[in-house]
Amino acid sequence: MNTPTSKLLAICTGSVSSLMIRSHEHAKEIRSVMSGIRKSPVSQLDSPLEIQCTPMGLEGDEQADLSVHGGLDKAVYCYPFEHYQFWKTALPWVKEQPSLYGLVGENLCTSGLNETELYVGDQLRIGQAVLLRITKPREPCYKFNARMRSAQAAKLMAQEGLCGWYARVLQAGKIKAGDMITIVPGPRDITVAAEYQRLIKR
Repeated sequence: MNTPTSKLLAICTGSVSSLMIRSHEHAKEIRSVMSGIRKSPVSQLDSPLEIQCTPMGLEGDEQADLSVHGGLDKAVYCYPFEHYQFWKTALPWVKEQPSLYGLVGENLCTSGLNETELYVGDQLRIGQAVLLRITKPREPCYKFNARMRSAQAAKLMAQEGLCGWYARVLQAGKIKAGDMITIVPGPRDITVAAEYQRLIKR
């Protein structure tokens, strides 16, 4: 399936660092947890540096808890650029940021793709070298709320279905911002959006 308007806009990586969280919205106690959710762009359209994509994820990227991000089936987290507009409206601090790439902890920021049209099992060919397979939607946790500076962030993501998706690396290689993305259809049993709704209603 050719999708000439689908493109990789940015590649984001980050190191594990301390994240300050509250146990609930009105809690006074703050504790520190380790997280790799803070990502920064290392390849953008104006500086399209090639980044190695391996079966365990992107070169230079780290994860603190492999049960939620990382490992073979969640090696790469993809997020549509189109969702940024919602977060700019919902959370005032977001629109003040000079760059939103990496905002929700994503590794790959895409354009022209969304959860309602992609299916679990679909493959994404990025450029000429890399092939990913969509494995599951992202389920936000308390770390996401801390990253987004809002106790309602995970709830908002669920309500709007703005989850993004994890992918397994089927074919490793180098990718860069500006690479075109082509969808290779899988079994097409359930969309990413429908699978997300199923998961959050369990």
